[in-house]
Amino acid sequence: MDTSLLLSLTDRVAALAAPSVMHPHAWPLGERVDAWARGRGLVLGDPDTSALGRGRFERLAARVFPTGELDRVELFARWLTWSFALDDTLDDAPMGTSATAVHGLYEDLLKAMRRGHAKPGARPLEAVVVELWRATAPGMSRDWRRRFLQHMEEHRAGCAAEAVDRRMGVTPPLEGYPALRRRASGPFLFDLAEPVLGVELPPRLLTTPAWKVLMEGTADVLAWCNDLASYAKEAARGDVHNQVAVLEAAYGFDPPQAAGWVVDHIAHRVLDVQAAARTMSETLDLLRLSPEERSASAQVVRALLDAPRAHLDWLAESGRYSLEGGGLAALVPGQRQPRLDALASLR
Repeated sequence: MDTSLLLSLTDRVAALAAPSVMHPHAWPLGERVDAWARGRGLVLGDPDTSALGRGRFERLAARVFPTGELDRVELFARWLTWSFALDDTLDDAPMGTSATAVHGLYEDLLKAMRRGHAKPGARPLEAVVVELWRATAPGMSRDWRRRFLQHMEEHRAGCAAEAVDRRMGVTPPLEGYPALRRRASGPFLFDLAEPVLGVELPPRLLTTPAWKVLMEGTADVLAWCNDLASYAKEAARGDVHNQVAVLEAAYGFDPPQAAGWVVDHIAHRVLDVQAAARTMSETLDLLRLSPEERSASAQVVRALLDAPRAHLDWLAESGRYSLEGGGLAALVPGQRQPRLDALASLR
């Protein structure tokens, strides 16, 4: 397996064929986000020495929102940096095997957000989430804020369930893995499309079948692509919360077989997302939304449709899953992971 498995999707799926567009201010944005992350204590020392420091999350933000207002794109990049820092903390020992510790950390985070300040001596994750929440919540409705916090609670539950599995040495069942993976992948990140774009979705839309398929399908595509990119790193530490590892356990596949299955299912899931998007206009008509609500919905749908290819390009250029950090090529003895920065940077 190597990264070409992921990029093969761009030949197989028409919706993924065109390279993502980059925000014109991506490079200075990277310098600002890097300085912010180091100044807040999320990244320590040389950024190239840690998976978080090599992440280049501003590149993902700049690809998902290539025409967004720069300060809003930067806010999303900061949320991404914080979320991946949280993910590293929740996955790694000792917290990665303790549901009690996961719940304790999350309790601190949510309490700090609700009261508006971190407790004295709080760890950087707590102080930073308060800063991000203060920059995000103003101007958003109570419904949006409640939805965002509910999705953080879902993330909390998903990460706690993963911690129990690790402690018990249990591999998630194949049929239950997609839902678990969606919860543990930060569902609140999808809510951030609205404050970044300066819009808010009508609550009625969020309960429709088309919207559910669009959201869950997009989340599955991104999560399963990430599973392929992170498989070697997670396999090396014995973490089975990965679609490849789940298939190995369920069917006795070897890693290349399982990876090929995942790529096939990603391709099919993209088609599900595209089909749901095609029915969205009819859904909006049935809901009798106002022109403003239709415009807001269309903007968020466009961001969701663009996210999978943006994510593929980011995976190709990010150092988070490089050979040193446990990329796919690490599974092939003597093989170096190909450098795909030129492809990923096509406009």
